[in-house]
Amino acid sequence: MLPEQTIKITSLVKMFKKRGDEVRAVNGVDLVIHEGELFGLLGPNGAGKTTLIKCISTLLIPDQGTATVGGFDILKQPLDVRRQIGVLTGGERSLYWKLTPVENLNYFAALYGVSRQKTRERIAYLLDLMDLTDKRNERVEKLSSGMKQKLSIARTLVHDPPILLIDEPTLGLDPTFSRFIRTFIKGELHGRSKKTILLTTHYMDEADMLCDRIAFMNRGTIEAVDSPRALKRRMSSEQVVEVKCLGTLEQELFASVREVATLSLENKDGLAYIRMSSESPEQLLSTIIDLVQNRAKVLSVNVTSPTLEDVFVYLTGAQLKEDQTEE
Repeated sequence: MLPEQTIKITSLVKMFKKRGDEVRAVNGVDLVIHEGELFGLLGPNGAGKTTLIKCISTLLIPDQGTATVGGFDILKQPLDVRRQIGVLTGGERSLYWKLTPVENLNYFAALYGVSRQKTRERIAYLLDLMDLTDKRNERVEKLSSGMKQKLSIARTLVHDPPILLIDEPTLGLDPTFSRFIRTFIKGELHGRSKKTILLTTHYMDEADMLCDRIAFMNRGTIEAVDSPRALKRRMSSEQVVEVKCLGTLEQELFASVREVATLSLENKDGLAYIRMSSESPEQLLSTIIDLVQNRAKVLSVNVTSPTLEDVFVYLTGAQLKEDQTEE
């Protein structure tokens, strides 16, 4: 038997008006996430991931379709849904900075109707877990950014919800603290506490490292759902050639190559990274070299196995990362 369907999304649509036009941020999504699963929603910025999370958490009302969370319908039973979930977002201010950690956690526990005794136990446990006990009575505004994020995690967990919706948790964080967040999600929340987790990210490595299954989301729709290993096997017969260049390159330069192969381009820190996959990428390598000559200097050429990002580009034609061409 399959595990209980903890989250079930059915034909969900959410539309917005943008400059007079109707935009479908979420366009008919159907998805099932099982109890105890760490499920990743992987896609570029603007794919609809955050909008979908806001609909599931009852912060937005869908225009069509619905979802059930822990057996409760987001449209008919929103209060019951909110009791089942904890929502953690990256890059947003979700605490009261003039209050202390203890005061913040007491406030949010009260909103969820947690008893006083249980609240005291949860606060002591969470502050110890986040290594914030010695900061319990300092104002949040005096805490470091890492400590604030740890307190945001504690706020998300204060009512001990069985289901967590985690939206871009490492967005804007330094590499060291990003590793802490990933380790905590995988080891503590998923491994020890057995939470059901829906995680959105546009970081391919993050999804590959953490998730049992992944859904590729692009332009409001789900393109593919499977385990990271199974998704990468879809390109198992292909190799990927990465060309690293000194300089920046334009996307339009490779229009002819994209007609016969899957190609992605990222400009970052004065370097251009070209990744190209096909059954015989070496045959196209000379074409790539010809295209970039007099525009950038080729520094290295490597042949690698496909990554989740390569699979995403292969299946959707879109890039996970925005082009970061320097002005």
